[in-house]
Amino acid sequence: MSTNPNPPAFDQPTAIERLFNRVFGWLVGHGLGMKHNYLLQVRGRKSGKLYSTPIDLLKMEGKRFLVAPRGLTQWVRNAQAAGEVTLKRGRLQKTYALRPIPDAGKPPYLKEYLDRFKTTVQRYFPVKAGSPPEAFSAIAADYPVFELIEK
Repeated sequence: MSTNPNPPAFDQPTAIERLFNRVFGWLVGHGLGMKHNYLLQVRGRKSGKLYSTPIDLLKMEGKRFLVAPRGLTQWVRNAQAAGEVTLKRGRLQKTYALRPIPDAGKPPYLKEYLDRFKTTVQRYFPVKAGSPPEAFSAIAADYPVFELIEK
């Protein structure tokens, strides 16, 4: 995790992106979408309300990882406070504990995430897909990455 006392702002979605995320999230929640698409559910840190957002799940080295391409978003803050998230896809629903990846360990995960999902997330990264892992070192603190631990 970043030790920056002033964490970077996140990339706020546009109205069109919010609408798309709602529709796409509903589809993924009902089992439609690519095999890496899941609906992430997390309790609000203040409201206790259940929030949902579609995500691209990174599977690497036999493990599951969440990457926040928009930065320190509300779902990230809620997940950090709750210490767990639920992934849903159709009837499949599973809750995971989170293990934050330290900034120094993030570059290989950021590279793999961007390389796999570049068509939908390249615009959130100043580094181009296909760049070496070292290129992600300078930006690692701006992108939360979590390993999902089965509960």
